[in-house]
Amino acid sequence: MRWRKRQRSRNVIDRRGQRARRGPALGGGAIVIALIAAVFFGADPRMVLETVGGLQQASVPAGPRPAAENEAAEFVSVVLADTEVTWQALFQEAGGRYQLPKLVLFTDSVTSACGMASAASGPFYCPGDNQLYLDLGFLAELQRMGAKGDFAVAYVIAHEVGHHVQNLAGTASRVQAAKQRMAKADANALQVSMELQADCYAGVWAHHANRRNLLDSGDIEEGLSAASAVGDDHLQRMAGRRVTPESFTHGSSRQRMQWFSRGFEAGNANACDTFDS
Repeated sequence: MRWRKRQRSRNVIDRRGQRARRGPALGGGAIVIALIAAVFFGADPRMVLETVGGLQQASVPAGPRPAAENEAAEFVSVVLADTEVTWQALFQEAGGRYQLPKLVLFTDSVTSACGMASAASGPFYCPGDNQLYLDLGFLAELQRMGAKGDFAVAYVIAHEVGHHVQNLAGTASRVQAAKQRMAKADANALQVSMELQADCYAGVWAHHANRRNLLDSGDIEEGLSAASAVGDDHLQRMAGRRVTPESFTHGSSRQRMQWFSRGFEAGNANACDTFDS
């Protein structure tokens, strides 16, 4: 991506010097399970937070940070700023007003309006405070899963911003209310539609970022690779489990790639009706 010397967002909150002490024992095995289930942006943060509960917030000296980490933080800020440009324009065209989200960078654990989370929960969006949360250590895990390149990281951020858009539009609250009245398999299917719409919204942002000459050749392929890497079927295979579509909560690799591509090609949020497809 051509991100250097681009505008940074003023809405990044840096909490990388604050960590949480773990309360009642949560073994490494439990953290691994949480990672497999949720690290790749998607489990309902409230459910994840219940899984990794027992944290107590405490500030610790930050110390000097590696140059590569600071560069990653700058990159995240540039991507967030570009999503702000896109969604402000699209909301204005629709006669609305886009409320800018905050993005919180943290180390190991963090407190949010949704509760307390460890880094094992991965990037997440909390509708209670309209904030995105990201531990930069996740970026190395993303590459380990096969989602390489800077645009793979941008896709993660744009996906979480997509959840913010859903929150502003009222989609998130309607889906959450509907899920309470459904059997588990039906609720999972509805959650898949939510996640695929966020993927589509990420593609919408990528469309406009490309028009602003932010993307390099090959970036969209990196985004598609990231979408594939975080498909439920792929994650289940990596965990050594049988693929069970009825348990999906985020969509298959094919679905995630398809909806990201649809958003990118259309550049319009109206193309992202995953609930009636």
